[in-house]
Amino acid sequence: MEKEGVRQAFGVPGAAINPLYAALRKQGSITHILARHVEGASHMAEGYTRAVAGNIGVCIGTSGPAGTDMITGLYSAQADSIPILCITGQAPRARLHKEDFQAVDIESIAKPVTKWSVMVREPAQVPRVFQQAFHVMRSGRPGPVLIDLPFDVQMAEIEFDPDTYAALPVYKPAATRAQIEKALSLLNASERPLIVSGGGVINADAASQLVRFAEIMNIPVIPTLMGWGSIADDHPLMAGMCGLQTSHRYGNATMLAADFVLGIGNRWANRHTGSPEVYCKGRKFIHVDIEPTQIGRVFSPDYGIASDAKLALDLFIEVASEWSAQGRLANRSAWVSECQQRKRTLLRKTNFDVVPMKPQRVYQCMNNAFGQDVCYVSTIGLSQIAGAQFLHVYKPRHWINCGQAGPLGWTIPAALGVRAADPSRKVVALSGDYDFQFMIEELAVGAQFKLPYIHVVVNNSYLGLIRQSQRGFEMDYCVQLGFDNINTDDDRIVRGYGVDHVKVVEGLGCKAIRVHKQEEIAPAIKQAEAWMEEFQVPVVIEIILERVTNIAMGTEIDNVVEFEELAASFVDAPTAVAAMLD
Repeated sequence: MEKEGVRQAFGVPGAAINPLYAALRKQGSITHILARHVEGASHMAEGYTRAVAGNIGVCIGTSGPAGTDMITGLYSAQADSIPILCITGQAPRARLHKEDFQAVDIESIAKPVTKWSVMVREPAQVPRVFQQAFHVMRSGRPGPVLIDLPFDVQMAEIEFDPDTYAALPVYKPAATRAQIEKALSLLNASERPLIVSGGGVINADAASQLVRFAEIMNIPVIPTLMGWGSIADDHPLMAGMCGLQTSHRYGNATMLAADFVLGIGNRWANRHTGSPEVYCKGRKFIHVDIEPTQIGRVFSPDYGIASDAKLALDLFIEVASEWSAQGRLANRSAWVSECQQRKRTLLRKTNFDVVPMKPQRVYQCMNNAFGQDVCYVSTIGLSQIAGAQFLHVYKPRHWINCGQAGPLGWTIPAALGVRAADPSRKVVALSGDYDFQFMIEELAVGAQFKLPYIHVVVNNSYLGLIRQSQRGFEMDYCVQLGFDNINTDDDRIVRGYGVDHVKVVEGLGCKAIRVHKQEEIAPAIKQAEAWMEEFQVPVVIEIILERVTNIAMGTEIDNVVEFEELAASFVDAPTAVAAMLD
């Protein structure tokens, strides 16, 4: 692992994995952070990988339930093409299939949610299994690997020369010049083209190439949720996000106005597209993806290219630059101006003054307070959906998000993993109260290992997204979290909101502030930053929201329900919109 570049591991020791821990202790080159839950360790590994290009997070657990606990992390990593290495202990080989204590066939359980899941049955295979694991994780579409190590395999002695060990060459498919020229010909012949930038652009560390290509072609870019940050939100060619939930009004409108889409490193995920019938109608598509079988999986594009995003974009830039010098590129100025006009005017209202606060105002305040260097971490729920609609991201790997799996509880451990990967980064996590409660115990890890970050908890004491979706069933059932907490006074929390997060957070060794009004948010953030500097622990800012606020979403990109409509005067009045934002 050291020769493959591993410097950090997350995990929970146990009897069946103690030989590996003994080796970690003896070697001393790989630091270890002790999680409070093994699932938490897997999400820390995810955050660690997602934060910095080239990282591979490692999570370690013992036999039995440790492995099954990490399945959610493996699923999350597999869904988003994130390489993490999960190592589990196992009963001795002679005790397998004899219902030994905590012996489970984790190799079989993990196969559907990994690129490779393997039990090492011969001690001499250990170095080569690890060598193959890193090769598999890095090659083609990235993804997680699980290695299961029986106790006696860990204890065996073998011949191995670490000094001459070398990583296997990584395989990545590459586009040909002929493919790029054909794609560019199709793109150049269109009138209203868009580029959809997916998570593969982030994974390939190709954001600068994406922006350069878009600028040469003068074509607007719509990032997916996983690709957010590949082009800065304030870039003139950033046209907004498209989708059923995590989208902008102007992004959906621009997609519907387009006649051609070049997708790079994206999956055509259903939260982005809605039905293909609506999404594809009236427009042609090119799909560039590192995984050949991904092309045509959701719908058949007009042209497909199997290629790593960076390798494809390098060729796109080369050919586009030549065509530009020859005067062969179409003039897109009118189309770009039209997209920019939508971006200036088709906005959702945020400037609410009611108390308890509406979430829209919270995100407006966060935009004003955190600046362009902030790195957001979030997973799922109305908090994440509204965050994607109203926050701003300016750099790649500064929106760390669990895109497809969306497991509740992901945010705290993932934020800790991001913080461990880059101690200099300004990390701000975003959770609803239910996500926050799922793995709240991991805050103690941040306190113990000095991993400071800010965690904004927007508390409406509801399973808000499920409550909103239950409207279709005309019910509000089993989604309310509020109760009168007998241990809490009114001056500490709004009565009826239930859990006193401030007390819980303080009990876990961290600091917390509760906020009721928008004018309290900026001072709370300043206080949080001061506490992080002084105590080196996570700081939670809990913001009390009104119980019920519906967030814009819909069944199709042309049928998004805007629950909080803009005033009519804002629709065609950029100066009024600018005043509202101020």
